Amino acid sequence: MKKSVSFYSEGIKLDGDLYVPDDIGPGERRGGIVLCHGYTGVKDLYLPDNARALNEAGYVVLAFDYKGWGKSEGPRTRLAPYSRVADVQAAITFLQIQEQVDPDKIGIYGTSYGCATVVFVAAVDERVKCVVGVVGMGHGARWMRSVRRPDEYADLLVRSREDREQRVISGISNMAARDEILLPDRQSAELASAARANNPNALSELPLEYIDETLQFHPEWVVNQISPRPLLLIAGGDDRLVPPEECQSLFDKAGEPKKMTILPNVGHYEVYVPPAFDMVMTETIAWFAQYVSARDRRSQ
Repeated sequence: MKKSVSFYSEGIKLDGDLYVPDDIGPGERRGGIVLCHGYTGVKDLYLPDNARALNEAGYVVLAFDYKGWGKSEGPRTRLAPYSRVADVQAAITFLQIQEQVDPDKIGIYGTSYGCATVVFVAAVDERVKCVVGVVGMGHGARWMRSVRRPDEYADLLVRSREDREQRVISGISNMAARDEILLPDRQSAELASAARANNPNALSELPLEYIDETLQFHPEWVVNQISPRPLLLIAGGDDRLVPPEECQSLFDKAGEPKKMTILPNVGHYEVYVPPAFDMVMTETIAWFAQYVSARDRRSQ
């Protein structure tokens, strides 16, 4: 069962969907999972499939849109990584107070930029008992450099500086096409365009302040703080948008327990469709089941 919900983060109203398993009984409490989309994604793009799979595994699931995205309030289309961390923490609180949820059994799942987000959240918030990150980056500047030729990266830094100086004087950041900020590979461009074509909330422009914010967002600096809580990382072996080395760097710096799975010959957006999607969810559900069981094992 899916129902529309709303909650507040830093005083701003966020729009969400709460997915409750059909077989949950009166007074029963289940493990809860917060789903986090990435980059310019929204909660109704890809995440409903994750929610359904996790519902079938017994979990209560919350998906939501960050500030300024989808139907959530706030400055439109801003991609502010630390503000997104605060949004996820608010989502955790909202999920914990649901009558169907055991507040001590909370996991978080993030994909692409959402992978970086959930790693950071888990590092600073001990309410998170288990983490899954898929096709994400560990170091914002290194990642943005990796998808550009040297002259393109130099131009990006100039654009970022000029916009930063303008923002401090005027409070306004210029807008740019989504694909100018993140240069997509041919594989990603085709798959992403097809997925976004019929979704009115999947916007195509970003403020240039995103460059500055991502150049300074490095989840690998804090990933070691997650331990002794468990971390699963899943990378695409043929990911040409966020190379698997980014997940590998997170994994190398994380403490135990941890696991990394590389899906052979899988590209960035292929993790959202079968057969790669099924592999992702098999790994994800097994990891959550090991550390944040959906049901109280004593009642199974």
